[in-house]
Amino acid sequence: MSRTFRTTPEGFELDGRPLRILSGALHYFRVLPEQWPHRLGMLRALGLNTVETYVPWNFHERRPGEYDFTGMADVEAFLRAAADAGLYAIVRPSPYICAEWENGGLPWWLLTDRAMRLRCSDPRYLAHVDRWYDELIPRLAAHQITRGGNVLMMQVENEYGSYGSDTAYLRHLADGLRARGIGVPLFTSDGPEDFMLQGGTLPGVPATANFGSRPEDAFAALRRHRPGDPAMCMELWCGWFDHWGERHTVRDPADAADALERTLALGASVNLYMAHGGTNFGTWAGANRDGTAHDGVHQPTVTSYDYDAPIDERGAPTPKFWAFREVLARYAGQAGLPGPADVEPLPPPLDPVAVPVDAGVPLLDALPLFGTDEVCSPAPPSFEDLGVGHGLVRYRGRLPGPRPPQPLTLAGLGDRAHVYVDGERVATVARDDGRPPEIAVPAGGATLDVLVESMGRTNYGPALGERKGLDGVRHGSQYLHDWRALPVPLDGPLPDLPWGPAAAGAGFHRARLDVAEPRDGFLALPGWTKGYVWVNGFCLGRHWDRGPQRALYLPWPLLRAGRNEIVVLELDGRAPDAVIEVRGEPDLG
Repeated sequence: MSRTFRTTPEGFELDGRPLRILSGALHYFRVLPEQWPHRLGMLRALGLNTVETYVPWNFHERRPGEYDFTGMADVEAFLRAAADAGLYAIVRPSPYICAEWENGGLPWWLLTDRAMRLRCSDPRYLAHVDRWYDELIPRLAAHQITRGGNVLMMQVENEYGSYGSDTAYLRHLADGLRARGIGVPLFTSDGPEDFMLQGGTLPGVPATANFGSRPEDAFAALRRHRPGDPAMCMELWCGWFDHWGERHTVRDPADAADALERTLALGASVNLYMAHGGTNFGTWAGANRDGTAHDGVHQPTVTSYDYDAPIDERGAPTPKFWAFREVLARYAGQAGLPGPADVEPLPPPLDPVAVPVDAGVPLLDALPLFGTDEVCSPAPPSFEDLGVGHGLVRYRGRLPGPRPPQPLTLAGLGDRAHVYVDGERVATVARDDGRPPEIAVPAGGATLDVLVESMGRTNYGPALGERKGLDGVRHGSQYLHDWRALPVPLDGPLPDLPWGPAAAGAGFHRARLDVAEPRDGFLALPGWTKGYVWVNGFCLGRHWDRGPQRALYLPWPLLRAGRNEIVVLELDGRAPDAVIEVRGEPDLG
């Protein structure tokens, strides 16, 4: 049954009657499909009538022209599950999403064209966007409320005023959505700063505001620029995300509930960001800079996207959930709800157990097993030049000798490197290290290996679109040339590894976990340093002893009754007696 939905200066109308949108962000690409029904049910139990999600372009088109809308990428199945849970939907369909997601959702392969300019009217960029929209938008259009679905609104770009001012670009996107069948209201969303609302809004398209506090000031700014638009906070930041090496961020539930109450008391609609954060599985976590400058410190985001949300990473209610539920219940009638639904309890987590490592493969022995060929080049090629989205690249060259100790400068390092001389690791270098290592060379020279790891492309600000790998290597003042680069992609399946005896060094390490029945758990790695974890072939994400996150969420759908395989890629080395601990509680620091 088709319905009507429209915006008015006073708010929103569904089938001619006022509707208060009480929405919560939940990203289908951060939650396993088997868990979508529970998480969506928890949104209803919180007292919401709508779910909001981004669509990350790079999650669906990992290689040019190769589209995936299956499993975790089945956005249509997610929208149907939301409808089954009694929820309307707001979709924010790219091309850029931010979301603390790798490269802000833009595919890495766009960066192979060094002349292309992102997020503007560059015809080369728009050609890729149009091709992507031809594939994506008809899928979303079928789920509009006007066609019997549940999608109420759709966004044009995302927080564009924080980045640029190309109104023609925004108009191209809006016209492209309309031309491909989108008939529900479009909108933009930006922070409540004057320059953001000046650069990110579009005539004829309602504007919304994103903020975490002081709603009165935010809506006053929005009214100054767009007096005829409905009042809506498209992102009420009720928590925040974490970076490796920094403190875990939390927000007092009472303070967050007060911001929600004040927003709703102004007559506004709202979208909680996040209602349920989920997890940055695999290599999908993005990164930030500690400012707007291109030379700011690199801040990679942790694997967990718990976000201190009212529904935690495992799907359980938090104190913030109950505080928000109390506020939202007072507005249920305006949202067309009888009140919040019942809270569905979660099964108990796995029992704690320590799982010993039973096999290993040394790191340098494992790298050639990934089925890629070495590429010869005078200068080190970037990850993008090599066709690598994320993972490792081993750059191999020669150091002439003998030479006294001189600084080894890794120009353009993105993001972390292990330096080997004749097979022995001599240094670990991060992109923001101020002092390069001093390397001496014996008579006859030496083989130099630089193993570079990518840690997430910047997802926000002017540094968007950064490349990974190396720009060049200098020993002293002299550039080193004649390189062989071996790509080691970690965003796909692992190769068959020739397991040998367990060892403490860098490499792949295997453990076996026996469970009676699949249940949620958390994997902790005390005594380990840095790397990646796979369970039954699925990459949970990155681990790092820098914290703050000390345990990775292990969702029950990844497990099977009986024996399960855990593989850890340890880049730095582990303590000889280090095991893998299964825990029943998270440790986000």
